[in-house]
Amino acid sequence: MQGNFSYHNPTKLYFGDESLNYLKDELKNFGSVVLLNFGSGSVKRNGIYDQVVAILKEAGKTIVENPGVMSNPTLEKLHEGVKIARENNVDWILALGGGSVCDYSKGVAASVFYEDDYWNQLWLQQQNPPAGQKILPVGCILTMAGTGSEMNGGCVITDAEKSFKVGHVFDDRLMPKFSILNPKFTMTVPLDQMKAGIYDIMNHIMEQYFSDYDDNTSDYLAEGLMRSVVHSSRIAVKNPQDYEARSNIMWTATWALNTLIGCGKHQDWMVHMIGHSVGAWTHAPHGYALAAVSMAYYRRAMQPGLAKFVRFAKNVWDVCPDGKTDQQVAEEGLAALKAWMQEIGLPLTISELGATADMIPNITQGTICYPAGYMDLKPEDITEILQESL
Repeated sequence: MQGNFSYHNPTKLYFGDESLNYLKDELKNFGSVVLLNFGSGSVKRNGIYDQVVAILKEAGKTIVENPGVMSNPTLEKLHEGVKIARENNVDWILALGGGSVCDYSKGVAASVFYEDDYWNQLWLQQQNPPAGQKILPVGCILTMAGTGSEMNGGCVITDAEKSFKVGHVFDDRLMPKFSILNPKFTMTVPLDQMKAGIYDIMNHIMEQYFSDYDDNTSDYLAEGLMRSVVHSSRIAVKNPQDYEARSNIMWTATWALNTLIGCGKHQDWMVHMIGHSVGAWTHAPHGYALAAVSMAYYRRAMQPGLAKFVRFAKNVWDVCPDGKTDQQVAEEGLAALKAWMQEIGLPLTISELGATADMIPNITQGTICYPAGYMDLKPEDITEILQESL
């Protein structure tokens, strides 16, 4: 490993079909007024909301509800959450839902006591809250596997008015204090959301994997996680109620983006930058937006990163290299990736998400470009990738 790094992750995890039982123990560590963030109501329909509220009330907590957190949380919704938290003097935040609710809760937590323009400073300027600023603690009860937001400091917010989506990975003060991961809760989400989450997991790993040329332990970990995603996804798509497959997907999602496999890596994240902009214009599920631009992106990245793509083919997809050039092996690896994506029902083009050719200039403009992975992309490169992805 050639890189220098420090590693610290303060989030405490409770995992398994009885993990919600530990919530009452965690509640002793937090104040009496809790802001309960959740989505459009699915947690009420499936009974998870009732279970959580009963535990909170039994512990004597005052619950301030903030429903309606959408799958791509908006700036308007962020302002609303900050206002609710300030007006009710909440002590901490509990996110009940998928990665978007967890992301959103961290955004509110960072902004409540921020004295300046939090949108401009924390997201557009990519700053962290100043040292010494009060930050509300966040806990998560996860209902969907994908983002890894339950064990990282990431928060993605969309300015719907400008069709601009941007993420910020905050420092470890914004990492959840605890997260409860019950795989059975993930079985309540629609099949499309499960599929989108699966590719989000896979791409999180690939964004960190496809960079650098050294022999890095992080890459061996990444390869094992990718194999696990592929294996479990095939089972879960055929039988979404398979607990073992869903539990492995959920656990892999956490380790895909809790910063561990990024240690010693420069990382890429340009598929996410392009995908964010596609999602802002099409309102597609995040994982679908990533899938739709991935093949065009990775075909372009294959030449400068050929050695890693050969390794990807052999170690993740079991491509036999005998009698083949490195180019042929790498191409077989990408073909295997595409075949798996088709097998589990992922979109392979942005037109499937509603994008049209006349949107491409705006999607390009909304894509944040920076040197990453094996390429230094310019706006004209983004345009070509999008055109190839139509």
